[in-house]
Amino acid sequence: MTHLPVLSPLLIEEQVRAALIEDLGRAGDITSQATIAPEMTATAELNVRESGVIAGMELAAAAFRLMDPSVRFEALVRDGDRVAADAVLARVSGPARAVLSAERVALNFLMHLSGVATYTAAFADEIAHTNAKVCCTRKTMPGLRALEKYAVRMGGGSSHRYGLDDAILIKDNHIAVSGGVTGAIRAARDFAGHLVKVEVEVTTLEELEEALEAAPDVILLDNMVPELLRRAVEINCDCAGLSEETYFGDPRRVKLEASGNVNLKTIRAIAETGVDYISTSKITMAAPTLDIGLDVVVR
Repeated sequence: MTHLPVLSPLLIEEQVRAALIEDLGRAGDITSQATIAPEMTATAELNVRESGVIAGMELAAAAFRLMDPSVRFEALVRDGDRVAADAVLARVSGPARAVLSAERVALNFLMHLSGVATYTAAFADEIAHTNAKVCCTRKTMPGLRALEKYAVRMGGGSSHRYGLDDAILIKDNHIAVSGGVTGAIRAARDFAGHLVKVEVEVTTLEELEEALEAAPDVILLDNMVPELLRRAVEINCDCAGLSEETYFGDPRRVKLEASGNVNLKTIRAIAETGVDYISTSKITMAAPTLDIGLDVVVR
């Protein structure tokens, strides 16, 4: 059974509270104060204008709750759901001032994270016929990394390391400074605990073969064309003494990750070379928002 990820309630409250404080400023929502009497109530719907994958419902709910605990938020979909255009995502009712004051913060989170989830799903759908997984990286908007990585997983993607402290990724600049692929991997092995993964970036097949001798956990194949990626998979298979039939899932082999020039037009060919993971910043840094609005229901 595969369980979907969840966001910590503490993280949700921290993020939403900060966003509300930023929006309300020093005087609060002066438009709602000027035009709406304190005793007035409102009912509204969160409507999605285009098809997509939803992420961020708990953050939207928290925006209304933190503005006024008496606001009722009725979610009609869950994160990870694929929805059609014009679907109603939630109904909100309560003090009108609170509903309208929380509207933008709720929509900002929901539109952005649903956009990330939707764009990720487009990449994941392209390679669903392969064993490869599309991954996000550390290229995220500052302060939103945990939320964006959550949204990627809602869209069917996978997460690379969260930060500099949870895995060792030896890149070209580390290799240049340390003096070579083998030395960098061995130094990382000596430094890391037994639960810390070690990945190394290579740009040529010669560097790949050198890296395989030092046995990292993962090798990142950077900016290689599909022909080279396919050859890299063959070399990895040969070094592990495996046939193609037993290649996937065998713990003796090194996992291979491809990066560079990954987009919706190229990811299928990359995945079909046999790599395990394909990392791209596109799904977090280039995802368009999903068009979602809040409409007051007038009776």
